[in-house]
Amino acid sequence: MDSEVTQSPGHLVKGKDQKAKMDCVPIKGHTSVYWYLKKLESFEFLVYLRNGKITEDTAMFKQRFSAECPQNSPCSLEINSTEAADSALYFCASSQSTVLHVSSS
Repeated sequence: MDSEVTQSPGHLVKGKDQKAKMDCVPIKGHTSVYWYLKKLESFEFLVYLRNGKITEDTAMFKQRFSAECPQNSPCSLEINSTEAADSALYFCASSQSTVLHVSSS
């Protein structure tokens, strides 16, 4: 049984106004997937998918991101048109059920 979330690519460099796609393979049996980004010292929640459908997202996500989680395929997060401000660490997490996310706003 898979016991960890796997993300790829490990490193991604894009120019301005390009698409950037990241994949996430959740732990087997997990139905919830979360995407976060980390800039400096803060984590920012982007989107929550449950059973392949977006359940909760943010205004920032709606403006420039998309996400999907097809059955039996990796989940993905895509930046539709990159900007310099997108430089960050992106994290995917999975769970069997919902969890609270912490917002700094």
